Amino acid sequence: MAYQRINITLPTETLQAMDKFARKGDRSRFIHAAIEAYITQIQTEKLRQQLKEGAIRRSQRDRQLTDDWFSLEEEAWQQNVN
Repeated sequence: MAYQRINITLPTETLQAMDKFARKGDRSRFIHAAIEAYITQIQTEKLRQQLKEGAIRRSQRDRQLTDDWFSLEEEAWQQNVN
C-alpha cells in the first residue's frame, strides 16, 4: 500500500483523547484505523438503507404473491378435504 503524507488540524481535546489510545509514534496508524472503521460504518449504513428501501418497494408485490399463493393453497386444501 502506498502512503502519502498529509497535514491535518485537530481540536486539542480530540488529540488528547487519541493520545490515550495511541502512542505518539502510532498516531498515523490509529487515524488510519479510525478512518477505515468509519468508512466501513458508513458503507454498512448505506447498504442497510438500500436494503430497507428495496424491501419497502417490493412489499406490495410480495403481499400480492402471498395472497395469490394463499388462495391457490386454500383451493387445493379444500379439494383434498372433500
